[in-house]
Amino acid sequence: MTTTTKTMQTSQGSKIQFQPNQQFDGKKMRHYVNGQTSVLHCHHYASLFSQLADDAQDFQGPKLLADASCETFGQVLCDYFKKNNVTDTCDRIAIAEQYCVFSGMGEIQFQFGPNSGTAVMSHCHVDEGWVKKWGQRDKPVNFIGQGFIQGCWGAIFDRQPSECKVEETQSIVCGAGTSQFTINW
Repeated sequence: MTTTTKTMQTSQGSKIQFQPNQQFDGKKMRHYVNGQTSVLHCHHYASLFSQLADDAQDFQGPKLLADASCETFGQVLCDYFKKNNVTDTCDRIAIAEQYCVFSGMGEIQFQFGPNSGTAVMSHCHVDEGWVKKWGQRDKPVNFIGQGFIQGCWGAIFDRQPSECKVEETQSIVCGAGTSQFTINW
């Protein structure tokens, strides 16, 4: 990335807080967060879905899981920003980072420049669950996180998520201390 620190947009300094409104519909057996049907993830559940996607290479399983994550999380954030009139980019980044923790994905920090960005997960429940179940491996498995990041990018900047490319360049599941993603548009 060739941008300077001055041009990077982060959530530092933002005081905005994600406000979850949780409801459970006992008749439909559905959990809702801010009016959206939601499943809060545990690391074992997420790592199992990642394994199933990885096994389905002939059907582009990793891409399908990333696309579903992108669409779902992106829409949740777009709706939240609109309903709560969150227009400031730094505030949107802060909300996306907080939503990642709330939804059970892990801890993430975004930085965005004019043409690229990064996302660093200091804790990644998909990777941590994978390591607990099956141990380390030589290639990344966080397809859910990849889609989450792409959906966040679209929601934060009011763009189509398909306009950016997200790649996991470092992974906890591969033995690194953090999982890192590059974002280019």
